[in-house]
Amino acid sequence: MGLFELLLLSIGLAMDAFAVSICKGLAAKKITAKELFICGAWFGFFQGAMPLIGYLVGSVFESFITMVAPWVAFVLLSIIGGNMIKEALSPDEEAAPGFDIKTMFMMAVATSIDALAVGITFVAVPVEVFEADRIVNVLFAVGVIGVVTFLISTAGVKIGSVFGSRYRSGSEIMGGTILIFIGLRSLITHLDSSNTLSDTETLFGMLIPLAGTLVGAAVIYAARGDLSGKLRAILLGLSSGIMFSIAVWGMIEPAISGLTREDKGGIIAVTLCFIGGVLFQILLDKLIPHTHVYPDITEGPRSKLSPEFKVLLKEVIHHTPEGIALGAIYAAHFMKTEWIPSTVALVLAVAIALQNIPEAIGVSLPLKSSGAKTGKAFLLGVASGIPTPLLGIITVVVVVLFPAILPYTMAAAGGALIFTTVEEIPQIASGKDNDKGAFAFVAGFAAIMLMVFLKIAGQG
Repeated sequence: MGLFELLLLSIGLAMDAFAVSICKGLAAKKITAKELFICGAWFGFFQGAMPLIGYLVGSVFESFITMVAPWVAFVLLSIIGGNMIKEALSPDEEAAPGFDIKTMFMMAVATSIDALAVGITFVAVPVEVFEADRIVNVLFAVGVIGVVTFLISTAGVKIGSVFGSRYRSGSEIMGGTILIFIGLRSLITHLDSSNTLSDTETLFGMLIPLAGTLVGAAVIYAARGDLSGKLRAILLGLSSGIMFSIAVWGMIEPAISGLTREDKGGIIAVTLCFIGGVLFQILLDKLIPHTHVYPDITEGPRSKLSPEFKVLLKEVIHHTPEGIALGAIYAAHFMKTEWIPSTVALVLAVAIALQNIPEAIGVSLPLKSSGAKTGKAFLLGVASGIPTPLLGIITVVVVVLFPAILPYTMAAAGGALIFTTVEEIPQIASGKDNDKGAFAFVAGFAAIMLMVFLKIAGQG
């Protein structure tokens, strides 16, 4: 490994530290030169030290390091990201920016622990920058890695602070979410023995719905006020129609088609999974405090969470089955499942993206009208769509590893989507909770679905 390859390696290793540094800057109301140096020094030191440790222990602990490192990164970044979100929602807007030893140590370890494996590769692929002993070249390599990470991390903190000083609360929520995403990405990549995530088409598909959310949230920069009642009704009807079509034609019908027609037990199992998806969505409704913004209905347990965050949680609940549905259909696409056309995955991703536009508008505009700053309202609107790609990626990996669960996963997602859609429409019309009515609807739908497909199986 020469100098040029070493520089490329150093930049690659510094990317996680760069992303986390931006998040750190987002959370800081004002950044000082001292804090810039502290952040860069922590990340730079550990990013250089980890490869050195990996080189010294050699290949003896390689399997253990490979197994443990992603879990450590996931746990630490989830703790830090969750704490950032908690602080953003706290009434105390002047929370400490978190450059203390404990926080920085956890972040530095979380972003550098994967670099242990890089040090192990120095044994098999020696660093040859100077005509000197191998250890001298290794020490030079870890020094370069540390310096490059220091510079990139310092720049990241500064970039984040420029934006975070203007939109601190929203930025802190976004930063915390990104940290959790980085940790989850590390863990999923480790668990993805099927190499599904190496498929760029699958990753691109996961991000399409988030683009719709971004467009919808950005509307607040052009809108002068809240939506009129007629426009709300039109957007709701559009969103509901798309959701219902996705549930029936994108999930339930293909799930039934994927089973052998004579397999009546399989059809019953799909129906039970459909009901299971409904029950899962009801459970989320009951356990998570959330607010339906237009009818002004708050559901779930009592909570001291801010009204803005309860609106965000409502969309998180709503996007949960979307993410599972998207992941299931892209898993089928990756596995080249015969009973699902290859174009369906892209069509479904675009459909969810279109549906996410009015949903993001329904988060950002009401928040802005209620007094939230434009930047905060925008970031909360964008954050509401993050569960879709996250759950999509998880579902893709799980289904590819266990392909037999595909039709049942699709049925459960379809049930959850239909319940969410049917629950929402009468709430807007009457301003009242509609959980019982929504459950009655899906119970009737499931009963007829079972009867029809059992009849088809009997005639097959």
